[in-house]
Formats: sequence, structure tokens, C-alpha cells
Amino acid sequence: MRFGTRTFLWSFVPFALLLLASFWAIQTEVVSTVRTGLRSSLHDQQVSIARIQARSELQNSRFLRVLGEDATLKAGIQLLSSNPKSAEARLTVEDQLREISGMLGFDFLLLSNADGTAIAGVMQVGSQFVGMDVAKIATPRRGFLNLGDQTYQVVSIPVDQGDEHIAMLSVGERFDFSEFTTPAVLTRNGRVILSNLQNASDSEVERALKACPDQSECELRVRGETYLSLPMNNIPFGDGYLLRSVQNVDSATAPVQSILRGVFVFAGVGALAAALILSIFSSRSIVNPILGIVGHLADCQRTGLLPEFPRSNTPIVEIRALMESFNRAAAAIRDGSDRLRRAYVEFIGSLASALDARDRYTAGHSHRVSEFSCAIARAMHLPETELDEIRVAALLHDIGKIGISDCVLQKAGKLTPEEFALIQQHTTIGRHILEGVHGFEPYLPVVELHHENWDGSGYPRGLRGDSTPLRARIVHVADVYDAITSDRPYRAGMTHEEAVALISECSGTQFDPAIVEAFVKSAPALGRKPLPERAEDPETKSIRQLADALQRESTVDIRTESSQA
Repeated sequence: MRFGTRTFLWSFVPFALLLLASFWAIQTEVVSTVRTGLRSSLHDQQVSIARIQARSELQNSRFLRVLGEDATLKAGIQLLSSNPKSAEARLTVEDQLREISGMLGFDFLLLSNADGTAIAGVMQVGSQFVGMDVAKIATPRRGFLNLGDQTYQVVSIPVDQGDEHIAMLSVGERFDFSEFTTPAVLTRNGRVILSNLQNASDSEVERALKACPDQSECELRVRGETYLSLPMNNIPFGDGYLLRSVQNVDSATAPVQSILRGVFVFAGVGALAAALILSIFSSRSIVNPILGIVGHLADCQRTGLLPEFPRSNTPIVEIRALMESFNRAAAAIRDGSDRLRRAYVEFIGSLASALDARDRYTAGHSHRVSEFSCAIARAMHLPETELDEIRVAALLHDIGKIGISDCVLQKAGKLTPEEFALIQQHTTIGRHILEGVHGFEPYLPVVELHHENWDGSGYPRGLRGDSTPLRARIVHVADVYDAITSDRPYRAGMTHEEAVALISECSGTQFDPAIVEAFVKSAPALGRKPLPERAEDPETKSIRQLADALQRESTVDIRTESSQA
């Protein structure tokens, strides 16, 4: 992101965020106020409903007290109590209850004996009152009673004969929400019995109410809308029944939020436009004096150099001081970088020379492998930065042989399996030597993995195909080439053509085919001259036989030769 853009954003974004936070705080406060008013309104409605309920119960209790003194009813109750199995006595009492219900407009009447067992009852079905199967009815005292798909609100009074309590009379009316001006829900032990909530089924309301404590105010979500629910604790029903008032908060706050959004959009657009203009002018006043420095530093990124700033006549003292400080720092960095680069190259060369000096037969091996690797990399059109890292990594590829005994490393003849296993450790030793040196991280994969084979038969990890880094695969080919074209005490080196043919034969097994192809293309540039012809004396003949064996068993023997290189 450009410096000018960042400066503008640092000027504009904080103001915009502050404006948005203010709008959010105002809206939150307004919505909170609306919720408080809604909660207060629900409480007031509950109080009104409780008063209506109390007046209704008082009125009903007066009627019930009159009914409880009805001599005819008392006589029927005594007759039924003395003959509880008499169908005629039960029909007599039911007729009396029908007459009372029709006269007073009750939907439900039930008589229970002194033990609380229901003995007779009638309920309205359509336009008629029918007798009830009292054996399946639990006598209610106060609250609600569910019979089939009907819910009744019930009140009970005792029926006494003198000082003797002879029965309990329960009367009820069908319960609905016609007296409620707000939505409400009737539940029993968490299960919804009745609900007048629009566009929501009882099961949906029941699931939403599971998150609400029984006797506490709560908010619930039904079909994506938020509702405020308050229990009507001032109307005790008992027996697990609970009546809750419910109010749609979203509907109540929607008009206010709509007005607020309109105001916020109008005020916000104006404020943001003003902030935008001011931010543009202020950011330009800050950015313009620095644009020259930024552009100059961009050249440094492209070239990788630290050029000096030209003398500037800018009136800003701080900018001039910054340019001068940069020029001094750039000069010091260039000088130090040059010295470090020279020391670094000399150090790498010394390490390679010290390693090769241990054996006159491998003298110059690391430098030749470095040159061959770079030739292959150029044939593969790798970037120059990649070539530099391959060059140094190839110089260091056998650094781990410092930790191998001379009696094994300089042995004249083939190695025993135990000696070969010891030689194989030089890759791991080399990594351990270099991984503690800062700046040598890019070369560690080559040092450790330049003996991995394309088919996974190499060491130390047995990596297969592209799992081995490209640089290590390149150095592997160059390393083997130099090994098999160099003289050893036990055999003469191959000619350039023989080595190229042998490496080509191992393409796809020991070597990456793409790298072998690049190696063949770069072969004329390797600078290796064919070895002079030799007479076919016995020693020469054995060397030629060794070359033939190498061609037949290239995978094993080439790996052995490169390990001893």
C-alpha cells in the first residue's frame, strides 16, 4: 500500500470509526430505552390482567358460595355419596350440574367427595352439557385443567353440611387469550399448552422457551425475530402452570431504528464527506515532501544498491537531515558489505581447499563440482541468484568428510560395507557442522541431500523424485561426473564421453531426467578433455573392465564412486 494512501487512511479511518462508534452507541441507547419502555408496558399489562382476574374470581366466588348452599345440590351429593355406584344418583347430580351450568354460563362443573375423588361432572360440548368420565379426572383446586384439546380455568369451593365438609365444587370456563392485548403463552412444566403468538407453531415456541428460566424474564428468538417474555408471577396458578406475556422486540424497535437509520445516513454521509476532504488535504501536506525519498528508495529495491541522495534544496530541515543520514549510512553499509562479501568468498574457498588437500586424488574436486553445477544450472535457465547459491553449496557439499577418518577416506581399493556406511555419514556430519553457522541455511539441503537418488535408493533419507531439492539433484550429477572422470589409485578416470553416456544411462533411476538432459546440453561447456589413449596393458585392461562393469551396474558403483569423491 502506498505511503500516501496509508497517510490518508490514518487521517480518515479513525474519524470514520469514531463516527460509526458514536452512531452505534446512540442506537444502542435508544434501543435499550425502547426495551425498557416495552418491559414496563408488559408489567403494567400484567397488573391490569391480574386485577381483571381478581375481580372475575371474586365475582365467581360469590356465585359459588350461593351454589355451595343449594339444598337440592347438597341432597344430591349426599345421595351419591351414600350410593357411589348408583347410576341413577349420578344422573340426578349431573342433571343438577347441567341446570347450574346453563343458568350461570359455566363450561365445566365437577363435584368431588371429601377425600378429593371426583364423583360427578359435566362439561359443555357444542351446545349441550354431557357427563364426564370422572374416574380419569384429577380434581383441580385452582388454576387450569386440560380435558382433550380444551383448556379450562378452574376455581373450587367447599360444600359443607353444617360443620361437615361433604364435597368440593369446581367450576371452570374455557381459557383463551381474548382478554390479552399482547401475545401470551401458557405452559405446564415447560410444555406449551396454549399460544397466541402469530406465525409461530407451539413446537417452535416451546423450543425457544427452553432457554428461559421458569420464573424469570428472558429474551427468545422465534423465526429470526427477538421476543421479550415476562412470567405473570402475580397470577398464581400452581400445578406446574405458568403464563408468560410475549412482546416482539424487533417490531417495537423497528420504527425507531428506521428513523435513526435515516438520520444517521444523512448525518454520516455529510460528516464522512467533510472528513474525506480534510483527510485528502492533510495527507498531501504530509506526503509530498517525502515522495522524493520514497521514489529514490524504490530504486534501491530494484537495483539492490544503496545510492546516495542528491543534494536537496527542500526547506524542510528534517527531510535534509534524513537524506544526509541515509547517505552516510549507505556509504558505511556498502563498504561493510564489500568487505564481508570478500571475506565470505575467501572463507568458502579456504574450506573447500582444506578439504581437497587431504587427498591428492580429490584435489580441486569441490571447485570442479561447483563449476559443473553452475554449468548445468545455466543450461536449465535458473536465475543468477540461484546460481550463486548453487556455486557456494557445491563448494561445501563434501564438508562433512572432515569428520571421516583418513584411513577410510583415502583407502586404495573398494570400501567394505562398514566403511561405505561410515562414508555415508559425511552428509549428516556436514549438515551438523554448518547448521550452527548463521547465513549457511540455504546450503544445508545440498550438503545433506546431494547423494539422494531419483528412485529413492540414495542416502541419508532415501528421498524419491522431487522430494529432493533441485539444487541437491544438480550437485549430485556434477559430483558423480567429476568422481568417475577423476583418476583413483585403483582405477583410471573415464573419458568425458564415457561419463556422459554412463550418466545418461542412469537417467530416471539415480538421476533426475530433466537434470541429465541439461547436463548433456552443457557437457561441451564443462571443460573436460577426453583422456589420452593408453596401451592395452594388463592394468589398462582391468580399468576398461571396470568401466564396463560401471555401465552394467551403474546405480551401485556410481553411488560408491561419488561417496569416495
